[in-house]
Amino acid sequence: MQPEALAEKSIDEPIKLCKTAEYSYAPFDKIREKMETKKQRENPLDIFLFVPNLIGYFRVVAALISFYYMRSDPYTTFFWYMASAGADAIDGYAARYLGQTSRVGALLDMLTDRCGTLCLIMVLGHFYPKWMMLFQMDIFLDITSHWIHMYSQMIKGTTSHKLIDLSEHWLLRVYYSSRTVLFWMCAGNEVFYAALYMLHFTEGPIGLFRILAYVTAPVAVVKAGISGIQLVAALRNVAAFDVEERWTAANAKPTTGIPTTTVVKDAKAE
Repeated sequence: MQPEALAEKSIDEPIKLCKTAEYSYAPFDKIREKMETKKQRENPLDIFLFVPNLIGYFRVVAALISFYYMRSDPYTTFFWYMASAGADAIDGYAARYLGQTSRVGALLDMLTDRCGTLCLIMVLGHFYPKWMMLFQMDIFLDITSHWIHMYSQMIKGTTSHKLIDLSEHWLLRVYYSSRTVLFWMCAGNEVFYAALYMLHFTEGPIGLFRILAYVTAPVAVVKAGISGIQLVAALRNVAAFDVEERWTAANAKPTTGIPTTTVVKDAKAE
């Protein structure tokens, strides 16, 4: 399914989305069957119990465990941090397969991504003080670009920052419309920072963490560039919305301030 088509689907239509899925996965089949027979209106609290959101909660817990061990136990930290990052691919699959896309899930997904990377980079700034300014700039660009992009998508009525207007920059189209590109870019970025973290403690077997850092460094650089493009595109979208809103207000018919009933009454009196 193309992003623009998915953006047109309402989050209130889980059954319709389920039936358009072109793949099957046994662990989710029973859940999907129950959803297809469920006809009553959902309670708002049900959104928090959507399967992809439950996976999102696991991601938060795994990230918090990694933060707890981050100063002293690198291998435990690495395991739980990568578990949190890896589950990012599963929650998106579950949301599409079960028709459980939601704004809550979109916000949870984006905030977990941003906060997880932010907390790791804060530690890297302490481990590598010479490069602290670069780490700070990366955090600044990553958070601002995603926040403004999410805001621009909310204005346009889409449910996720990953659903983009295809008239935007070609690199953003490739990044967000190809799940393969999106996965490997995000995975490479996370592996780069995790490898830098591990390098502070150990090179790893046969210099594994140094190799991973060198191999994935270009991915992190390209992803930072994409964040910059995303920031500019999102700002242009918001500015276009402002222009449209101001034009509508300027061309609106002025009101006289006189109630319609009063005008009619005066006309009859004459």
